[in-house]
Amino acid sequence: MEKVYSFKPFYDENSEILILGTMPSVKSRNLGFYYMHPQNRFWKILETIYEEKIGENIEDKKRFLTKHHIALWDVVFSCTINLSQDSSIKNVKVNNVNKLLPKTKIQSIFTTGKKAYDLYNKYLFPKTKREAILLYSPSPANCAISFEKMVENYKSIKS
Repeated sequence: MEKVYSFKPFYDENSEILILGTMPSVKSRNLGFYYMHPQNRFWKILETIYEEKIGENIEDKKRFLTKHHIALWDVVFSCTINLSQDSSIKNVKVNNVNKLLPKTKIQSIFTTGKKAYDLYNKYLFPKTKREAILLYSPSPANCAISFEKMVENYKSIKS
């Protein structure tokens, strides 16, 4: 078990959609941005939904997010976790989403995966009073759900 910290939120004042994960994976932590594991389907799903190539580097991903008014952050600010396993998360401290919301135009909040959804509802919903919409986890560990089913599920983010 290792104590880890989330990244700072990625957003700007025009962000309309907030997508919250649980905690960046080991690979993402090493590379310094969200959803960077090569087998994570997050970016591929967004490419499919928006019918647009994103690119491999972090700057390309940030340009895409900004263009489509998408903010990324995590529910968890810090925790102890075994590698990238959400099921091992303990000693949770959450991010203060309420500080982010007034700086943006966020209309919709989504969570990637059941653990992020459950933690959001337990710790953040009582403060934000804003419902989150559950998206499938794009993690390579969630191989039971087909790519096509993921794309259908994620279409709800595109307003």
